[in-house]
Amino acid sequence: MKKLIILLFLIFNISHSQLFRSTTKVGTTAAQFLKIGSGARAIAMGSSSVAVEGDVYSLYWNPSLIVNNQTTGSSAFTHAEWIADVNYDYAASILNLENIGIIGFSFTSLSTPEDIVRTENNPFGDGRKWKAQSLALGITYARLLTDKFAIGGTLKYINESIWNEKATGYAFDIGTIYRTDWNDLRIGSSISNFGTKLKLNGSDLNYSNEPGNIVNQGPQNVNSLYQTDEFDIPLLFRVGLAIDYLEVENLKATLAIDAIHPNDNKEYLNVGTEISYDKMFFGRVGFKSLLLDESEESLTWGIGINYPLSSVIYISLDYAFADFGRLKNVHYISLTTTY
Repeated sequence: MKKLIILLFLIFNISHSQLFRSTTKVGTTAAQFLKIGSGARAIAMGSSSVAVEGDVYSLYWNPSLIVNNQTTGSSAFTHAEWIADVNYDYAASILNLENIGIIGFSFTSLSTPEDIVRTENNPFGDGRKWKAQSLALGITYARLLTDKFAIGGTLKYINESIWNEKATGYAFDIGTIYRTDWNDLRIGSSISNFGTKLKLNGSDLNYSNEPGNIVNQGPQNVNSLYQTDEFDIPLLFRVGLAIDYLEVENLKATLAIDAIHPNDNKEYLNVGTEISYDKMFFGRVGFKSLLLDESEESLTWGIGINYPLSSVIYISLDYAFADFGRLKNVHYISLTTTY
């Protein structure tokens, strides 16, 4: 336990020392949709969820957290009208295999509305239409190694497309959770999106070239190809704490704090709290991207209800609000069934 505390102390100190670097790598990674959090509960708590147990959306934040699912399984769906009329959807399901472990499946989609193709000669459209879409499919496995420590991993397939071009790649997430004896304090960590680079390829990159731009002299109509660069995907390292700081009769309150180290920005903190009554009604509030310069993300809050349909089947409905400053607000709706 002492070694673990020392390790966390060193991680926080290294993160803090890098908060004051003068340069960042903002805008240098592809597949930015992988950084959009899943689940209204987690979003309402300021996205501080690497050590918060309780639902299937842990597949996104820390795959090891699903080991605490004591039911047969759970399925969930989240929808958000993202910035600039972009649609975000996340669906996931987990299945408890008891002594073997727990497996999970997840699907993430980010898509733009279909629009007309505009060219210099046809500024109002040339009859064609285009759209952009990003997809990720994941399969997860997690299990307890001891009664206090668990590990989990997710293998993901990633696809991004715009009109006739697309880029594909693969990534891996790994997470751990450790439950201490001190006030049930949980310590979680995860590395997300460790994988291949993405490079766009497609038919629209082909064109006919006339070398030297000299018509009727030398080679004509040479088949050529625009060359595209490779880009990293957003690698995220998270470490966090969660503790139930209040538990009186039917009232329970949880506090969580995460430190995030991305490969395309400076380090920052997320904090949040959840208050529940009778394990049925929930209120949440948080703050995202603390200590991050020029961030448009800030206050988050939300509510939720967990209603029993029978003695073994529960349905949860959660709402979250996220303030994006000049980019307006984003609203999340999540539906979860546990059986």
